[in-house]
Amino acid sequence: MHLHRNILSLALAAGVLGLASCNKGGDFAKTKTGIEYKIYKNDGGTKYSPRDVSADGDATYKDRLGKIMALDVEYRTAKDSVLFNSRKQQGIPMRIELQELKVKGGLEEALSLLQPGDSGVFRFNVDTIFAKSFKQPVPPFMKKAGNTMTMFVKAQKLQTREEAMADQQKMMMEQQQKMAAHAEDQLKKDDVILQEYVKKNNLTMQKDASGVYYMVTKPGTGPKPKAGQTVSVLYKGSLLDGKVFDSSEKMGNKPIDFPIGVGQVIPGWDKAIPLLAKGSKATLLIPSSLAYGQRGAGADIPADAPLRFDVELVDVK
Repeated sequence: MHLHRNILSLALAAGVLGLASCNKGGDFAKTKTGIEYKIYKNDGGTKYSPRDVSADGDATYKDRLGKIMALDVEYRTAKDSVLFNSRKQQGIPMRIELQELKVKGGLEEALSLLQPGDSGVFRFNVDTIFAKSFKQPVPPFMKKAGNTMTMFVKAQKLQTREEAMADQQKMMMEQQQKMAAHAEDQLKKDDVILQEYVKKNNLTMQKDASGVYYMVTKPGTGPKPKAGQTVSVLYKGSLLDGKVFDSSEKMGNKPIDFPIGVGQVIPGWDKAIPLLAKGSKATLLIPSSLAYGQRGAGADIPADAPLRFDVELVDVK
């Protein structure tokens, strides 16, 4: 298990955290380093009230050094577009080791103002935050959105490293069990959808034991790939409504190379490509649980989306 040492390892993604309501009403306070903030203490249940923090920081932070804070986090642009949501993307809280502040004015200082149970809204100048915390130039889309970035945080609890590791392992196991149960149920639903798609489009397809449907449209004469062998594949991926989300054509018709059976591609490809002889062209219908599952992929592939791939197995090495 990996405990995040700081919040800088977050990847940008989409989602909704539910802390945005804290941003409505009231003025931001400001630290001496320029961070604008609103902090709310938990008064029990779902009740919150503003908590005053000294402009010099929270004097109790020294007592939290070396501990692990469990957090829900969301980033938004100046135009209120969601960049990252830990609850949706990860399904479990982030865990941040609280350390002595070596650089102020960044994300680390903002987190130092939060006590367990607090919710906070922090607004940063984008040039400052990328220089101090991300240590990279501001991405053009962020500059285009405006001069600020807002972070919403719910500080759930403070733990020792041992407590945090045990808690995270337990939550990850529970999440895996829920995902497995969902995938099993969704596979049955997807199979009905795929059978209807096959019938509607007059396709003659075979079904693999995994649940993948496949139809060879041009037989190949070469060998079928085995686990560990590297294959080269031309492809076009689309939703069942026909919308293309990716293709080799977008990459200058250059095949994608990957080893079979090691998880470098979606499970449906690892299952289906070995069914084809070198030189074959085929249509694959992949259940969502063997594609991108209940989280989907980016803006183009929704959650629980069965997919169609038209592929050509160019080479087996």
